[in-house]
Amino acid sequence: MASGSEEWSAAQIDDYETLISTTDVELLKRAWRNEKAAPEILPFEEALVKRAKEQIQLMEETVDDFAESGHDPLIASLYQMDLDRAQFLLRSYLRVRLQKIEKFMFHIWKTDTYRNRLSTEEEKFTERCIRDIGKHLEETVLSKLADNYQSLLKQSVISEEDDMVPEPQLDTFVVAKCQKATRPLYLDGSRQSASFDRPFQEELMSGNISLV
Repeated sequence: MASGSEEWSAAQIDDYETLISTTDVELLKRAWRNEKAAPEILPFEEALVKRAKEQIQLMEETVDDFAESGHDPLIASLYQMDLDRAQFLLRSYLRVRLQKIEKFMFHIWKTDTYRNRLSTEEEKFTERCIRDIGKHLEETVLSKLADNYQSLLKQSVISEEDDMVPEPQLDTFVVAKCQKATRPLYLDGSRQSASFDRPFQEELMSGNISLV
């Protein structure tokens, strides 16, 4: 039986689990899962993506060095597995955001809250998509319709709202788990900050909870 000095205390175990759960790879995985589960586009994780790209570049150089110097193939393969995992998570995170942008581009572009959540590259992509799709529809369909039905955003000129623009369904169900101790959450949103639209949104943005 191991002595008390050789065993980890509960506090040490908690510290270790916290360290593992907050590495950039784990944070990137969490960001990807949050983005997949959330109905609307979330704020772009700029600092995290920048660090992930730098780490991937370093890992690629390390794998190349190992291959050239004749190190143990097993060690090289382990580094390659870590590299593949990081690349997969980064690509998946960026891809799911692009899918949301393609689906809700007009709504995102006209809503400052969502537009401000885009990266510089995503904003350029959204603007280009809207311009190209608008031009294509104008040349192939809208120009051939009656004047009252040539709007890209409305069914007709009598429509008061942009009823042709898809919007994310914010009342959809999500499953969340707490990452740290948080205040009581109320499903009716009666005690949430006025700057957030839904229960859990404020806690999600602050990193207190994550979606699964």
